[in-house]
Amino acid sequence: MSIASLYDQSDAVALAAHVAAGDVSPVELLDEALRRGEAVNPQINALTLLKPDVARRLIAAGLPDGPLKGVPFLLKDLGAEAIDFPGHNGSKSTMNTTYARNSALYERLAAAGLVTFGRTTAPEGGVGPATEAAVYGGPTRNPWNLDRTAGGSSGGAGSAVAAGIVPAAHGSDGGGSVRIPASSCGLFGFKATRARLPDGPYAGEGWAGMAIDGFLTRSVRDTAVLTDVCQGADLGAPYWAPPLGGTLLAATDRTPGKLRIAYLTDTFTGAAIDGECRRAVEDAMSLLQDMGHTLVEARPQADTRGMMEAWTKVVACGNALWIRNVLEARGARADDGLIESIGITSLHYAKSVSGSDYLEAVGSIHRYGREMAAFFEEHDMLLTATLAEPPAKIGRFAHADAEYVDYRMGPGRVFDYSPFCAAFNASGQPAASLPLHWTPDGLPVGVHLAARFGADELLMSLCADIERAKPWFSQRPPIWSGLPQA
Repeated sequence: MSIASLYDQSDAVALAAHVAAGDVSPVELLDEALRRGEAVNPQINALTLLKPDVARRLIAAGLPDGPLKGVPFLLKDLGAEAIDFPGHNGSKSTMNTTYARNSALYERLAAAGLVTFGRTTAPEGGVGPATEAAVYGGPTRNPWNLDRTAGGSSGGAGSAVAAGIVPAAHGSDGGGSVRIPASSCGLFGFKATRARLPDGPYAGEGWAGMAIDGFLTRSVRDTAVLTDVCQGADLGAPYWAPPLGGTLLAATDRTPGKLRIAYLTDTFTGAAIDGECRRAVEDAMSLLQDMGHTLVEARPQADTRGMMEAWTKVVACGNALWIRNVLEARGARADDGLIESIGITSLHYAKSVSGSDYLEAVGSIHRYGREMAAFFEEHDMLLTATLAEPPAKIGRFAHADAEYVDYRMGPGRVFDYSPFCAAFNASGQPAASLPLHWTPDGLPVGVHLAARFGADELLMSLCADIERAKPWFSQRPPIWSGLPQA
């Protein structure tokens, strides 16, 4: 079998097994990833700050004997700080930022044997369901349809994996930023329970504990292994997740038993969703019933709009802190053109949020978490669409000339488009997007499952069971036809 065919047909776990068996070398896999990136990145604009020389040095020095030894990998250009991998962090204001030490997350990924060779694009500040940051010279596009967004804020990761450049990539999720690209790009995306993965040492928490790292993958087991190798609090972490009973990989090999699964074919507030998204939920309901689960229509009695308004205040304050620090460090002004419109208007909005307003917003989010937790006393899972629409057209969620609060909460804007994902950042519960549906014109539509706090193993087990019942690994976007075959 050629390296190209082996790469096409293997997830990250399988590629590592081929390396261990001597079928292929880490250098050969890196060369394949680079060839693929060179072939398709001009169309999708997902890669940035590539460091193949660093990757070759890591291989030559001897890779750790971890479960993903030799597999090419990419970090999101937001967080995941690493000495060898500078970051733009999605902004002209932070181009080529270097780091004096590695983040705990990167150290754990490196210990797994992964061969990191660069970063993937992200929107400025990690804000929004699209990736169109000015620092990258153009939007990141969806491999399934280049006129559509790959999602955000881990849009570059989603696009790179869907395009076949790497089997898996790092992302992060503060309001759906792993699950939105997963839905948009036909991938699996999992947000673990709050604090399951480390944030330090550069941060204690993101967005009042709502943000967490994660991964974009083509298989459930790849996400399970990546989460396993990274899970656990780092030194001095302000939060701790309930310990796992075993490994998430082990959970993928067992069935979850018969579950009581609540579902909604509209939003938490009762608003209608696109017909294709509704069909995706209805098809998933039928599949789950055939698998022996009990499906019941039920709506959480929780103030989702109020939570999103509070979320908007918290994110604005976090964005403002970042912008203030960046501008002070560079001796720059807000009107110097280094910060995009969403950032500037979030900075202005944050000035209207007092300290007591901020604490009230955090309290509202905590109250929402208790409301959602009460719902899961009666149900094992909640099934919805991941997004209210198929992937949006390029430009709809661009930061240029947009006002922050309207961008988040205005008619047809972010909350209407993505009304589900942020709920589980607020509650801290595990949630996942699964690629189970495609529109007649070939756009991916994800379905979303959430479980009670700490039930990561149960959710991963169900996701793996669904993958076995309705496999998606062979679904490939048209852009794969342009990948090198030599």
